[in-house]
Amino acid sequence: MPALLFVVLVVAVVGSLGAPLITTVAGEFGVSLAAAQWTLTAPLLVGALATPVLGRLGAGPRRRQVVLATLVVVVAGSLLTVASPSYGWLLAGRVAQGAGLGLTALAMGVARDHLPEGRSGPVIALLSVASIVGIGVGYPLAGLLTELAGPRAAYGLGLVVTVVALAAAWRSVPRPPAGRAATVDVPGAALLGGGLLALLLAIGQTTLWTERPALGVALLAAAAALLAAWARHARRAAAPLVDLALLREPAVAGANAVMLLGGVGMYLLLTLVTRYVQTPASAGYGGSGVGVFVAGLVLVPFSVMGFAGGKAVRPLGGRLPPPAVLAMGGTAVLAALVLFALARGPLWPAFVVMGVLGLGVGVFSAAMPAAILAVTPAAETASAMSVNQVVRSVGFSVGSALGGLTLAAATPAGAVFPAEHGYGAAAWLGAAAMTVTIIAALLLPRTKRPAARD
Repeated sequence: MPALLFVVLVVAVVGSLGAPLITTVAGEFGVSLAAAQWTLTAPLLVGALATPVLGRLGAGPRRRQVVLATLVVVVAGSLLTVASPSYGWLLAGRVAQGAGLGLTALAMGVARDHLPEGRSGPVIALLSVASIVGIGVGYPLAGLLTELAGPRAAYGLGLVVTVVALAAAWRSVPRPPAGRAATVDVPGAALLGGGLLALLLAIGQTTLWTERPALGVALLAAAAALLAAWARHARRAAAPLVDLALLREPAVAGANAVMLLGGVGMYLLLTLVTRYVQTPASAGYGGSGVGVFVAGLVLVPFSVMGFAGGKAVRPLGGRLPPPAVLAMGGTAVLAALVLFALARGPLWPAFVVMGVLGLGVGVFSAAMPAAILAVTPAAETASAMSVNQVVRSVGFSVGSALGGLTLAAATPAGAVFPAEHGYGAAAWLGAAAMTVTIIAALLLPRTKRPAARD
């Protein structure tokens, strides 16, 4: 369990390391803030594609080898971010790091296979929370290293912890039970990856809509066509990348829809706050203009309250059904979005906003596995949770890209920083997404989870 938890924490930290470094990367490599935003969005996109591939491989007899090989890729990407000669190489390294985000579903499969039934449920919930709250664990230290020695030093921290994670996995991750088999649906992976890439390019590239709107419309159409083709292919394939049959259960399908909408609002606010606090007062509004170190400290309440929220789910789950607990987490995220929309300015509201956000995300993330695994066979744990991780990665990617798009649209011509109303508009968009999320959560079927998995 400690090794699994450490691996999940590391890939969460490394995969999302771009959030507090966006402004610094833009200055270091001479690119726009919108371009630098892709150091955060691109790993999430790769994670969305890697998750079902790794989940399918992890359901077979070579799960241990898959975990180790993926961590090797993450280590190589971490090395590239440290030694990158240009922004393009940095982005390539971040893409390689994003592959590690698919390991969370595999870790959940290991926990369900190798822990006693009474412990597997709580451990899976803890892994789900760790994959979220890990976002803020290493940011203060990374921020301090950035201020002292530049962003390469912060990425160097990522390199060190990924090497340690590889060593921990080599020592501790067991082999799966005998009798497992798995194949990878390569055409399905190509269709899914192409559809997600087209979607995020359309959302994240503001110049498409200001200079080439026809191309933006074409990308959206291509994304819809590719994703529709992937869904049809997945229904007919003998061994699909994502088993859409798992979504026939209303509780599972509804939970994944809730995760998609919730992920948009959660990650949108995370990127908004980290960019806002680093905006200098010279921009004409109440940005604090703090350095990367303090911006990292702003994320500490997110991690602390996220862990507390995750621990609170088990006693809540004994009294309330999973949909009600999901709605409670979504309500806390909605409160954080509204608070940020109405009360920006000094630095201290940012700490409050991130604490409330962390509480909501922790509750939401820990409650999600209960809604899905209640109707999922043990052998399909990695595959079922990979579906949810894909949906979450897509939601996070859309939230990150949507935040960058909204702020870029609010940036006057020739200006470096967006106008303040852009932050308010983006926060209200997130609030709208979370309102729909809460309603959808309350409408989920009240599926009772078997006592053996509690």
